[in-house]
Amino acid sequence: MTSFKENVVEILRLDYETDMKQASTVELYHAVSRAAMLSIGKEFSNEATSGNEKKVCYLSAEFLIGRMVYNNLLNLGLFHQFSELMSESGRDIRMFEEIEDAALGNGGLGRLAACFLDSGATNGIRLNGYGIRYKYGLFKQYFEDGFQKETADDWTKVGDPWSIRNEEESVRVDYKDFSVLAIPYDMPVIGYGKKKINLLRLWQAEPIVNFHFDLFNDQKYEKAAKDRVEAEAICSVLYPNDTLDAGKKLRLRQQYFFASATLQDIIRSYKRKYKDNFAHFSEEYAIQLNDTHPVVAIPELLRLLMEKEGLTFAKAFKIAKETFAYTNHTIMAEALEKWGIKLFKSIIPDVYKYVVMIQKALLKELTTFKVKEEDKKQYYIIDEERIHMARLAIFSSHSTNGVARIHTDILKNDALKEWYALYPERFNNKTNGITQRRWLALSNMELSGFISDKIGNAWITDLTNLKKLEAFKDDTNVIKQFNDIKQIKKTQLAEFIKQNEGITISPDFMFDIQVKRLHEYKRQLLNAFSILDIYYGIKEGRIKEFYPTVFIFGAKAAPGYFRAKGIIKYINEIAKLVNNDVDVKDKLQVVFVQNYNVSYGEKIFPAADVSEQISTAGTEASGTGNMKFMLNGAVTLGTYDGANVEIVAEAGEDNNYIFGAKVEEIGAIKHTYNSRKLYEENPRIKKVVDTLVDGTFDDGNTGMFKELYTSILEGASWHQPDHYYLLLDLIPYIEAKLRVNEDYKDMYKFRRKCFINTCNAGKFSSDRTIKDYTDDIWHA
Repeated sequence: MTSFKENVVEILRLDYETDMKQASTVELYHAVSRAAMLSIGKEFSNEATSGNEKKVCYLSAEFLIGRMVYNNLLNLGLFHQFSELMSESGRDIRMFEEIEDAALGNGGLGRLAACFLDSGATNGIRLNGYGIRYKYGLFKQYFEDGFQKETADDWTKVGDPWSIRNEEESVRVDYKDFSVLAIPYDMPVIGYGKKKINLLRLWQAEPIVNFHFDLFNDQKYEKAAKDRVEAEAICSVLYPNDTLDAGKKLRLRQQYFFASATLQDIIRSYKRKYKDNFAHFSEEYAIQLNDTHPVVAIPELLRLLMEKEGLTFAKAFKIAKETFAYTNHTIMAEALEKWGIKLFKSIIPDVYKYVVMIQKALLKELTTFKVKEEDKKQYYIIDEERIHMARLAIFSSHSTNGVARIHTDILKNDALKEWYALYPERFNNKTNGITQRRWLALSNMELSGFISDKIGNAWITDLTNLKKLEAFKDDTNVIKQFNDIKQIKKTQLAEFIKQNEGITISPDFMFDIQVKRLHEYKRQLLNAFSILDIYYGIKEGRIKEFYPTVFIFGAKAAPGYFRAKGIIKYINEIAKLVNNDVDVKDKLQVVFVQNYNVSYGEKIFPAADVSEQISTAGTEASGTGNMKFMLNGAVTLGTYDGANVEIVAEAGEDNNYIFGAKVEEIGAIKHTYNSRKLYEENPRIKKVVDTLVDGTFDDGNTGMFKELYTSILEGASWHQPDHYYLLLDLIPYIEAKLRVNEDYKDMYKFRRKCFINTCNAGKFSSDRTIKDYTDDIWHA
């Protein structure tokens, strides 16, 4: 039998007429990837969608899978052969870092979906993902004079050896004004040790008629290609700007496109086994809706079952309730999607009538439950000319879950309390997790080897084994080894930043890191204010003996999110001020890395000393970056929010740094909170906030900084002043930051805290989360 190494060499010889030493990066990437695919076999798509076991279908607008080659080699058990092959040829195993990430996601939501697929396959669960094969993913970010700029992220420009185009499985998706073909591209999802190979099926929109020759011949050139242009728009970009109706329509087209294509695919597979008997549908399939983006799948399933298969509403709706489950990822109003009826009917009018049927069923049930007439409105799916997708999901499914204990409590007791009162049995918590294969075994091989040397390698598939490490927490030699590894990872990150950003940072500085999506509630602006106060404190002599620290940011702002872009520009202005001041160059540095993505994260998480998780209490549903930092041995500097609460419960508050108002404290003051009073009464707060408008920094006459200033002190039509309580938490946050800095001076004690965090990260594996979903929701 031909070995993996032999296959790589043979592919290079036959396809590229080259060898291991002469092959280009792209040639070698394709040869390695295709040799790995040969070890899987061509039939993985059929195996993943057939068989007698229950199949879980995970519908998500995002799958932030990152670069696949290294992860797949690891899970296939081929990484050692790959390393040997590269070493024998004098090639650097890191060379594939030049290959683009598959950036088909925006942040935690999409990365969670990718981790879940990995855990499903590793744990032998038939869990398949369904989404859109975006041509350009999110976007590539770069800075120009400190401003975020975006360019297309053409992630397949060198080809995509991990996807198989499955044209014979294509389906047709119809809108009011045109129709498209949905072509599946199938990627293998490989469980660790090749335990199971599942499927990520990403749909690509293509025209039914690619080119109208007669129109072209009539010199109507634009009309000749109109179908292709309209189809390509559907899968061009993740989350197109929707500030105008055109963008909103495109988003709805995208959501319906992958929901309808997936359901048609599922029904077709089901009928191969059961023909026209739909009595077993919910035994055969579980469909998990990852946030509200795929919720249009519910009325679409009713349409398909009733119009195409002849079922009654009662039977079809019963199947829908038994099959669908809904994950709520946020209480943010803008993420609890609502579609205008007029817009909805202009795109998919045939689906709207099934939303109306569900609304009638809801009204009937509310009457049965004896809900008072004046209380019914809060449940309406169709209300004030809008369709409430979260309400549609809760009523039409058998499960609604939050993603961290505190988040689920907020759903039950506040955000969705009226629904919890009606259906308490449907609500449950599934605290998020991360796959330790990618986020430790792959991205931190030094620490992985250290752990396996101490406790064996069972942690790779059962992360709770990390608890065994705690036996070494008072062993000074072990803590020294742990610290040495951290220093290696810091040096590697410093080299990577030098190479990618042209900025030199010292690995001897403390690395304080905040990397995540740029949003006001995540409070990157609070971090910026704190750095500025520390800068002034050092300059004024108020802060003495400050341990040298580099504050590292990584974040993308949505292209249409003006305020978030203003925050990026502001942080870059602070970086310019601080980094060019000779008085503080040995104490303080600020770096905002460009185009933060999965692969950048693989360098950043292992190198962090401090993990910044500072969202306003009650706003971050869970977070998963906090788990990646914890697993790799960083302390959490954060609020009592999301999974921070559970991280502290596992590792101990003494080993982390918690500050700020709690959910109940914010609830008690939200109607009387006065940010201007705090601003006027505290000179330090006033000084940093005033830098937005006093000429300290330049926003290029965009009005960005003035708008930020106004949002804090005057508010806006849609929210109160300082809606995310930056000024309330600023001084306690700075004090916590200075405590971290002081503690870092005793390296042994500080690194012991980091070590204990790693020891107690076992709960936060996505393996545990997937088992919880399987046991409690999917029954797979």
